[in-house]
This record gives sequence, C-alpha cells and structure tokens, in this order.
Amino acid sequence: MAVDYTVIVVYLAGMLAMGWWGMRRARSKSEFLVAGRRLGPVMYSGTMAAIVLGGASTIGGVGLGYQYGLSGAWMVFTIGLGLLALSVFFSARIARLKVYTVSEMLDLRYGGRAGVISGVVMWAYTLMLAVTSTIAYATIFDVLFDMNRTVAIVLGGSIVVAYSTLGGMWSITLTDMVQFVVKTIGVLLLLLPIAVVKAGGFGEMKAKLPTGYFDPLGIGGETIFTYVLIYTFGMLIGQDIWQRVFTARGDRTAKWGGTVAGTYCLVYALAGAVIGTAAKVLYPDLASADAAFATIVKDELPVGVRGLVLAAALAAVMSTSSGALIACATVANNDIWSRLRGVVSADGGERDEVRGNRLFILLMGVAVIVTAIALNNVVEALTVAYNLLVGGLLVPILGGLLWRRGTVQGALASVVAGGVAVIGLMAGYGILANEPVYYGLLASLAAYLAVSLVTPATDPAVLAAWRERLAGRTPENAGPSPVPVSQ
Repeated sequence: MAVDYTVIVVYLAGMLAMGWWGMRRARSKSEFLVAGRRLGPVMYSGTMAAIVLGGASTIGGVGLGYQYGLSGAWMVFTIGLGLLALSVFFSARIARLKVYTVSEMLDLRYGGRAGVISGVVMWAYTLMLAVTSTIAYATIFDVLFDMNRTVAIVLGGSIVVAYSTLGGMWSITLTDMVQFVVKTIGVLLLLLPIAVVKAGGFGEMKAKLPTGYFDPLGIGGETIFTYVLIYTFGMLIGQDIWQRVFTARGDRTAKWGGTVAGTYCLVYALAGAVIGTAAKVLYPDLASADAAFATIVKDELPVGVRGLVLAAALAAVMSTSSGALIACATVANNDIWSRLRGVVSADGGERDEVRGNRLFILLMGVAVIVTAIALNNVVEALTVAYNLLVGGLLVPILGGLLWRRGTVQGALASVVAGGVAVIGLMAGYGILANEPVYYGLLASLAAYLAVSLVTPATDPAVLAAWRERLAGRTPENAGPSPVPVSQ
C-alpha cells in the first residue's frame, strides 16, 4: 500500500498548493467569490462537472448500480439532465445578471425584500450539502488508512477549508480542474474497463445476474420521477451551481461549456451503474451496496492504480464539498449577515471584502466539520437539503425568470408555504418519503400564483431594470466587465 499512500499524499499536498497559489490571485470580491467572472470554456466545463459529480454520484452511483443494475444510473443521469437544462435554457441569462447569489437575483426581479428569507433556505441547503460531502471523508479514509471516523472528517474537512479559505473561487476552480482530470482517469479510463473485465465481460454479467439488472427502468418509475423532481430541478436553482455559472466569461461559455459538462455527467452516470453491476457479479453478498465501490477498488485493482482511483473518489467528495462550502459562506455573508446589518455592499474590490468573505468560509467550514461529526445519516441530511431547496425556492426562482406577473409578495408566500409544508410533511411522512417534496412544491406553486394575482403588479421600473440586467447591460456599481483569460 506504500505506493497508494504516496499517490494520495501527493494529491492532498497538491490541493493545498493550489490553495496557496489561488490566494495570490484573489485580490477582490469578484476574484474571490466568482473567479473574476472570466473562466474560459475548458476550465468552466471541467469545474462545473467536478462540482455536480460528488461523493454521492461516485460512491452512491456505484452502490445504486450494485443494487439495481443499469437503472441505478438514473440518479446521476437526472443530475446531468438538470445541468443540460440549466445550460441550454437559463445559464446565459443568469451569467448576464452579474450577481453573486440566487437571493440577489430574486431581489433584482421582485424589487427587494425577498433576500433574507430566501437566503436562509439557501443557506440551510448549502450547509447540509457541505456536511454530507464532509461525512464521506470518513468512508474513504477508513479504506485508505483504517482511520477513526472523527479524525477522518477533521482531516478531510480541514484540507478543503484551508484551500477554500486561502484563495476562494480561484483556489476551488484550480483544484476542481485537477479533480476533474483525476476522476476522469480514475473512474472512466481505469476502474470501468477493469471492473468489466474482472467480471468476465458483459456476456458473463448477463448470464450471472437477473434480467432486471439490465432493464433501464428497473429502479421504478416513481423513483425516477422523484429523482427528476429533486435533482434535475435542484440543478436549476442551487447556489452552488449558480455560483459556477457566475464564473463564466460570457454567454457562450456558460451555455456550451455547461452543455459539455452535462453530457459528461450522463456518461459518468452510466459508468457508475456498470461498475456497480460488475461488483454485484464479483461480490454478490456485500452487507451494504455503498461498500461496492471501496470493495472493488481494494480487491481488484493493482498497486498504484488503486491509489489513483481512491484519489478519484476523494476528488469527487472534495469538489462538491468545497463548492458547497463557498456557496454556504457567500449566502451567509452577503444574503443574511450583511442584510441584517443593513449593509449591502457593491463590488468595489476592496481588501476588506475579501477578508470578510474569507472569514465566513472559515467559520462555515468549522460549522460544517462539527455538524458532520455529530450526524451519521448522509441520505437523510441530503434529502432534507434538496426537499427544502426544491419545495421552497424552485417556484419563485423559475417564476421570476418566466412569469412577468409574479410579485414579491407571491415570492415570499411561495418560499414560506413550500418550506413549512416540506418540514411539516417530513415530520409526518418521514424524511425519506416522497410526499413532502411533492405536496410542498404544490403548496409553493399555489401560494405563488394566488398571492401574485391578488397583489399589485411589480413596479414597471423594477421590471425595466431587470430586463436591462438580463440583456447584459450591467450598471457601473455591479463591477467592471470581465477580462477574458486563456482557458
């Protein structure tokens, strides 16, 4: 294992070095939070794919393949569909707004007063997303070093907090690009073909497994529908995803770079399901489906390759964790703390803006690590996060983009009705039930439509300013135009 350990240690040291290098570039709020809004198509595509394909997509995707066969690809597949929909239909408009958070977009569209409430919901989502990613370090470091759970969470979480705090989005972008390459080599180019060969090829896999393992709908129609509702729509509105859209240097980069990343997700989904199916042939009686990834890596891969593939799993977790962490800190500082203090600062590039956001990343990072140590159930935490996000914010965000008659009162009613309904129904039906997000979304939609129609229409001046921003005519106080850089 010495060679495998060396690969992992070099990888982790490289992540910290990227953080130090990024610190030298992040000299303004724009550089720190959105990489100066100047990523080219190659870096944009790689980093966008890295953030959406985390530990759940890698370890969880293989586990679903182990449990259900090829239809286990649906969870990650719906993530890819969501990213494609965001990129094709909305990303260009989102990038032109030149904002930092989803709540700022809501304030622009509705004329203020939506920021704090929507910010609290988004903060809860990004916090739980960061927590679930951080918990996954325990699994990976246990396989690598037989490490205590708490120590593993502190070690993995501290590395992510360190490079994220140092350089903000520049450090995260650089590390995510490395992580994208490592994941591509480790999972797609190495683990996938080796797993299929070890299982005897597709013919042998079909002979040894029930036919349901090769049914594309074997996981069940209701499960697929729920995945679409939670993950496809979740990709459209998450702060962690939007903050990456804000890094694009132009409309075309946001649209076509995101389309490439979404297509990559579809391939990654199928690869994970095939690896899990191969693991079912090799290890038919594993106690847990989520152990399939670690087991096949540990037992079937040669020295050195094993270390690279485990580094790929670590990369998947770190990319999602760092993206969720900076999103959580950005929302906490810009949408909650600044608004409660009555201070909404413009992007002037002052160093105190960088220091303030850096401090919030550090504080949120500590909160994430402590929460991750206290919690055990990753699935429940992730379900709570996405239920709140989709049930509370999907309707007012998409309504603001698509329906002129939507009002700020309707948006606030939608957030409150959806959020309360989701929380109440999770208490009644159970956290993992499908009903909370179904009925929560309906409650949010009903409140948005009803209240918007009975309240005065949004001020025409607000809508005119909104249209100007959507057209890319950004006011001076939103910061200078981005300067293209090479990708």
